[in-house]
Amino acid sequence: MMRAATMDAAAFVRELREAANNHDASGLGRFYAQDAVAVSPVFGRVRGRAEIVRTFQAVFETLGDAEFDLSEVFAEGDRFAFMGTVTATDLDGWFGLPPTGTRLSYRITIVCTVAGDKIVHEERFYDLTGVVERLEKARIDAELKVASEVQSALLPRLEKSGSRWEAVADSIPCRAIGGDFFEIVELPSGDVGVALGDVEGKGTPAALVGAMLHGMFVADAQTGLRPAATVERMNRQLVSGRSGDGKVAPRPRGSRFATFVYGVLSADGKFVYCNAGHSSPALLTREGVQRLAPGGPLLGAFPELSYEEGEARLATGDMLLMFSDGVTEARNAADEEFGETRLLERSCDSLGRPPAEVLDGILGAVREFIGTTPQADDITVAMTRFR
Repeated sequence: MMRAATMDAAAFVRELREAANNHDASGLGRFYAQDAVAVSPVFGRVRGRAEIVRTFQAVFETLGDAEFDLSEVFAEGDRFAFMGTVTATDLDGWFGLPPTGTRLSYRITIVCTVAGDKIVHEERFYDLTGVVERLEKARIDAELKVASEVQSALLPRLEKSGSRWEAVADSIPCRAIGGDFFEIVELPSGDVGVALGDVEGKGTPAALVGAMLHGMFVADAQTGLRPAATVERMNRQLVSGRSGDGKVAPRPRGSRFATFVYGVLSADGKFVYCNAGHSSPALLTREGVQRLAPGGPLLGAFPELSYEEGEARLATGDMLLMFSDGVTEARNAADEEFGETRLLERSCDSLGRPPAEVLDGILGAVREFIGTTPQADDITVAMTRFR
């Protein structure tokens, strides 16, 4: 290494960088005078070569796979500065946050005063702009991934059948987790209940409310309540924020309302339903399409609401189509909506095929229509065929 007056700062930094990338704390100590002083935002003011070596040991223990790119060097007299980037994986948790496993980079600047061929004074500056935000985003993304897996386990694609019916339902959330929910429930009477809901908003708050309403519905439907009574009970619970057992159920901010439709299909083909502000289901028959509208306002608006029931009669081969507005309002690159006309034409063209095949055809048609346009809302469809 050259003496101070003629020191090659670039060569000095290359040697230092090599020791840093080898995580050689002792090797780095060779660059410092016995009584050197180092100042940094992390370790404060540290005096003596041995203490400086311990700071490097702490860095390498915390950032086990850290890589140092120290490529910009400026020198003047006995002072020089070098700048670069430190890249490492967040394995132990930075800034008191839980570890995220994310690969992060931050800028570093080191200003040194040398005497002979040793650093006698050093100041380290870290540019951590945006690092905390990136850590927080990585943490949230990880939690959403777990939440998505949980929601998928709790709300998987459903395919069920009985002696007189076949039903299938599925959903494509627009984010990691969605606010749409559905259920196909075999009732003690032997009838089948089909329900589909859409919570206001998107993401985690909507998903939490959807999970709460889904649980309410399953509990209420099993008691044998008629569709209108079930919807009225769910509305009261959502307005009051209470679960079916009377306990307070915290409701996330921003997701206070939901549309919902629930119907019960009997063995004789009678379908009794109630619609709380949801897109009207469609009864698909060989004679055409009948829309099923009776019900009332969406859930969560007013505590004491009465909901009407509607009734339809299915013949063999007729199908019931329930869907969320994410289907009809899906937009393509030209900002056109998929629309109800496309949905009903696609469904009627598939009449006579198994419900699962019809549902897959609808979801495929929506995906093809959207193309590369980002999905703006959850897409949910339920198909039921009477046989």
